[in-house]
Amino acid sequence: MQRRQQVKDLVMRGPAAADFNRRYARHLALADFGEAAQARLANASALIVGLGGLGSAAALYLAAAGVGRLLLADFDSVDEANLQRQILYRTADLGGRKAQAARVALLALNPTLSVEALDTRLAGAALDAAVAGSEVVLDGSDNFVTRAAVNAACITHRRPLVSGAALRWEGRLAVFDLRSAASPCLACLHPDTRESLENCERGGVLGPLVGVIGSLQAVEALKLLTGTGMPMSGRLLRYAARSGRFSEFSIKRRAGCPACRDRPAAG
Repeated sequence: MQRRQQVKDLVMRGPAAADFNRRYARHLALADFGEAAQARLANASALIVGLGGLGSAAALYLAAAGVGRLLLADFDSVDEANLQRQILYRTADLGGRKAQAARVALLALNPTLSVEALDTRLAGAALDAAVAGSEVVLDGSDNFVTRAAVNAACITHRRPLVSGAALRWEGRLAVFDLRSAASPCLACLHPDTRESLENCERGGVLGPLVGVIGSLQAVEALKLLTGTGMPMSGRLLRYAARSGRFSEFSIKRRAGCPACRDRPAAG
């Protein structure tokens, strides 16, 4: 907390204010964003679950944008097949742990941040603590077991969830602002949590597609953290890369949702 207050002081009046203003000049010039939103980012925290293609793009943009504290969760190692799309990593990272390599890359990009590597499969109390300690959660995992657990933790701790997915030529993005009892949750969209996601290893994926969706996740997270713009809460966005078409669908809260049916209807 002390460090985050120091960051805010630097933003507003400290000796590094000139450096800060140069780094974030395009945000400071952005209408309806500016110094107030940038100061909020400096004191904000985000959890990224999964540091593959989606998490790589999202993490880089959140770090570049100045989100003061990033928690990076992944239990995997860097494989050569990852390099086609997971832009956080370099050939020299092969065989290393993703969370650790990601931390190094993000601090090289923006050394003013606090970046924590969670080199484990988040579950149980560890997942609860990570979600509770973040203001927004970005999920780029590739299985429904993890997605369901992250969704449940976000419901419990009333944290916004920015969910992304990409496979073959299609990407999807949805935002569940679980600070509001009226918001649907991920299980309202996918009630059968036993469903298995076909992964990229079997189905393939176009490399830049994950960058598109991961970048959109970062956009939504920045809006949620700063209170600017209109987050895509309760909407599902689909991007068909083969045809270059976007489509959008509404997501409603389901009265019988297995995950969130016990939440109050309002509040």
